Amino acid sequence: MDLRRIRHFLVLAETLNFHKAAEKLHIAQPPLSVSIQKLEAELGLRLFERTPKGVSLTQEGKQIHADAMRLLHFAEQLQHTADEIKEGTRGVLHIGFVGSVTQGLLQNLVQAFRQKYENVELNFTEGISSRIVQDVEAGKLDVGLIRTPVLDDTAVDMIQLEKDNFVLAVPKRHELEGRSVCLKELADYPFIVYSPDYARGLHHAVMSACQGAGFIPRVVQIAIQVDTVLALVESGVGIALVPSVVMQTKLKKNLAYLKLLDESDIRRIGFALIHKKNTATIATIKFLDLAISLYS
Repeated sequence: MDLRRIRHFLVLAETLNFHKAAEKLHIAQPPLSVSIQKLEAELGLRLFERTPKGVSLTQEGKQIHADAMRLLHFAEQLQHTADEIKEGTRGVLHIGFVGSVTQGLLQNLVQAFRQKYENVELNFTEGISSRIVQDVEAGKLDVGLIRTPVLDDTAVDMIQLEKDNFVLAVPKRHELEGRSVCLKELADYPFIVYSPDYARGLHHAVMSACQGAGFIPRVVQIAIQVDTVLALVESGVGIALVPSVVMQTKLKKNLAYLKLLDESDIRRIGFALIHKKNTATIATIKFLDLAISLYS
């Protein structure tokens, strides 16, 4: 059904005059007459009574008038929604994130995005970096906020958002508390390190840093989450290299953080936004642009 004919019908039903309706529609009167005739033929109904003074709605025309108004309204709403989707101002954005980005980065991005694109629904999935990379690659997620470095070969595109560095976490009243230390001084201490299976980037960064300082850490415990590592340090299980970002929100009374004097020699860690450029939706591109504007 041609929506233009529905619009022509409604304007003529409002004016009940072919000349006035044609002027309002910005078309000539003969095409309007043809349009109404085609609509009547398509519906199999006579919609107007023609009189010397103009036209009037037939009973059939009156009965379909309300439905015609609704049809046109929903068609216009559909077009409006389609335009918003094309502009990236409506839709659903699936975001994967690691827990560490909830210490500020995630909140900043989400609040800024919602202010600009309030009709885009945000769907969140928490996970580990390696799984988020897999899900973005498979199209299950639109974007991911992950820790770097990423060690696996992947087809995802990456934008580095924040760089970070390691600090040493020790329990309060530890013999090192209050000092700045070099990594090589820590060779004889028990270490809590990140899982090589579930936190490969952090695990690799810690092991590489220690080996670069001339020793292999004496690992007494492995953990997946940074929060778990901190809890184990607080419990006196061992010491740990942790991202400095934890100092913003994890200032626990039973923990102390020490600066590493040779930190500049350690492989950098940080946060990145990942996506797939060749399958990115408009909403994804809007999210990327916003992230770049905030963190470039």
